[in-house]
Amino acid sequence: MSQAKAESVAKAWLLSRSGSHAGTRFPMSDGVTRIGRAPANDIVLEGPEAATVSLQHVEIERVGNACFLRDLESTNGTFLNGERVTNAEISPPGIIQFGNQGPEFALVWEDATTAILDRTIEIPLPADGRTSAAAAAPAPEATHENLLVSAVARARRIRAHGMHGQTMTIMRGVLEQALARSRRRFRIIGYSLAAALVLVTSVGIWKITAMKRDKRAIDAQIHQLETQLQNAKGADEAGQLISRLDDYQGQAQSLERSLLYRLGSPAEDGDFVTRDLRAVMAEFGAEVYSIPPDFLERVNHYIQQDQGPNRPLIAHALTEAGPQIQTIRGILREEQLPPDLAYIPLVESALADGPGSAAGAVGPWQFTAPTARALGLRVDGQIDERKDLVKSTRASCKYLRDLILDFGAGSSVMLALAAYNSGTSKVKQAVVKNVRDPIQQRNFWYLYRMQALPKETREYVPKVFAAILIGRNPRRFGF
Repeated sequence: MSQAKAESVAKAWLLSRSGSHAGTRFPMSDGVTRIGRAPANDIVLEGPEAATVSLQHVEIERVGNACFLRDLESTNGTFLNGERVTNAEISPPGIIQFGNQGPEFALVWEDATTAILDRTIEIPLPADGRTSAAAAAPAPEATHENLLVSAVARARRIRAHGMHGQTMTIMRGVLEQALARSRRRFRIIGYSLAAALVLVTSVGIWKITAMKRDKRAIDAQIHQLETQLQNAKGADEAGQLISRLDDYQGQAQSLERSLLYRLGSPAEDGDFVTRDLRAVMAEFGAEVYSIPPDFLERVNHYIQQDQGPNRPLIAHALTEAGPQIQTIRGILREEQLPPDLAYIPLVESALADGPGSAAGAVGPWQFTAPTARALGLRVDGQIDERKDLVKSTRASCKYLRDLILDFGAGSSVMLALAAYNSGTSKVKQAVVKNVRDPIQQRNFWYLYRMQALPKETREYVPKVFAAILIGRNPRRFGF
């Protein structure tokens, strides 16, 4: 006779449907699960297939048997069952995609059943009904089955001698013996596991210490090369230094991607500007291990300018003109461009109505009349659509998209910013004149370190990044 009691426990998983992790399941516990390319996420997506994944892309909150998705203002958006969403409840089979062509995950619910079985065990006896002395008094190495056989034999002998009511006492004694044997076995297993854990932990600590030491040495070499680059004489010397710098940066990034290093080395805080600058560059697809010191210095310089002499203009743009920035960000998202490009108008016009520049540029995006007409805007004696926020922003999206496509992959958003300021032709002429390598001609950081870009452009890009950092963190910078 047997009776089973089962308790059903719901489990949720995210099942990878594409890329090198296809078939991998990630458990979804109660609370928030964050997904993106940054090491601090609960699920970290890496490799070529993660090109459309933002640093912090999406978070999924599980509340009981329900899951809710929230897009974290990702660059390429989050799609649920083929539709782009910002906030949505996920129901199986829910297919989540990071960007229009990015990695896919499916939400899977699974019922795992745990059963507790209560049953009476029948132990067969020999045909003659007799039990040997060895069975009546089991040896120390006897199994639990032998203990039960011995107990049954003892109970029968006692009943044969006219003694009753002792069965439960005998069975209790057998149970105590079985538990004692189990405890001894589990103690041995526990000690073995503890010893193995100590050994693994010791090896891990030793490896992490060695990796940290190696990374400190690499960082020292990178710092030295960056200093030498600022004082390089001639393109040949600068090119050799950059080649060595790239090698060291590759080694450092390889260490940082190591799971063991990430477990033993929490992300370094650094200063706020550098940390947030890296986050923006990651979303722009322009990550770099070592930001050139002179670039960082110019970003900080323009932040101080915006906090000082330019403060009234920036304050106006972030307060009275705040709704305009939100409108621009919304259009950029629709056009699948980085929303932070909405802060370009802070540099161009501070979103203030004015007579225009000396070159005849007008409107929030400061288009000249020929450029505006080329982008489909009407500019004549009656109407000037350069001043129309929505129309000029959509024209800017077209212009920026053309620039990004023109400069190709890699750090194309950075080069597009450079060309937005001085024009595509001017940037290309300067690049071709100073750099012959066609691969490096599309690498913003190589061109910046080689000082191949026009001086005005070298100043414009840090100025835009200063506006982006202030726009993302107004309170941090006193606005």
